[in-house]
Amino acid sequence: MYNGMLHLHNVLRWVILILLLVSLVQAFTKNPSLKKTSLWLMITAHITLVLGVSQWMIGDWGIKKIQEFGFGTVMEHSAYRFFAVEHFAGMLIGIILITIARGKAKVLNYKAASWLLLIALIVILATIPWPFRDAAIARPWFPGMK
Repeated sequence: MYNGMLHLHNVLRWVILILLLVSLVQAFTKNPSLKKTSLWLMITAHITLVLGVSQWMIGDWGIKKIQEFGFGTVMEHSAYRFFAVEHFAGMLIGIILITIARGKAKVLNYKAASWLLLIALIVILATIPWPFRDAAIARPWFPGMK
């Protein structure tokens, strides 16, 4: 079950990135379709957040590392720190920005929505465990790939 949740979490990353880019283009071009796209983006982001929090709680790279080694040791080790703190905090900030941007898109405040979505995109891109990152942090492009 944990492995399936991890794969779904990984696949939803791509859905979020695609919807985020589409929403960003719609916000900058003042397309009224932003209302619907931003809703789907927010729903997908929140589902991914629930999956991620559950993985953080029951998986080996979240709270278990903090309980096992202590917070100080986790903060000294880059891979433990990334998954226990950086990835979690960065994605939470990104999803909060997406949620606020959804509120702005709902009333068609394109300027505010576009800036919030752009900042969310930057934060999310910075905290995804891309395959080209440090070997202990890197995850494959798609589930099941090595």
